[in-house]
Amino acid sequence: MSDDLKTLIAQIEEEEQQLVFDTFDETDAWELGSLLVRLARERTLPVAIDIRRGEQQLFHAALPGATADNDAWIARKVRVVHRFGASSYLVGRRLAAKGQTLGAELGVDPALFAAHGGAFPVRVTGAGVIGVVTVSGLPQAQDHALVVEALRERLAAVR
Repeated sequence: MSDDLKTLIAQIEEEEQQLVFDTFDETDAWELGSLLVRLARERTLPVAIDIRRGEQQLFHAALPGATADNDAWIARKVRVVHRFGASSYLVGRRLAAKGQTLGAELGVDPALFAAHGGAFPVRVTGAGVIGVVTVSGLPQAQDHALVVEALRERLAAVR
């Protein structure tokens, strides 16, 4: 494993440890989703944004340039977070570090799962992973970075 990949994995693991809510409800989903929409609009990013608590979709938006394909990617990335309890980017980078990909050898269908950046677990203190926030439409590192940026800003506002 390269030092760059090792550093990236450690960075993502740290993000997941830091970006934890005390509570997360419909208002939090609305505020976080609206923040993501604002950031994406300011940068003219062609993304779809999705926030779920469990299986319930609490927020969804598609900005100019996003397509139905982005919704399919969202569904595949969300399944990764639900299955592995970690961000889709972290799962993908951990697999890459081992020279593996997400597929039948891990018991998943790659048509239904995508270990590409952009889906991040919504964690609540004392409850663990209760949902997922996802962005799709950019290269995977940028999808992930946009979600992390918005989570940092939202958590700073509620603390």
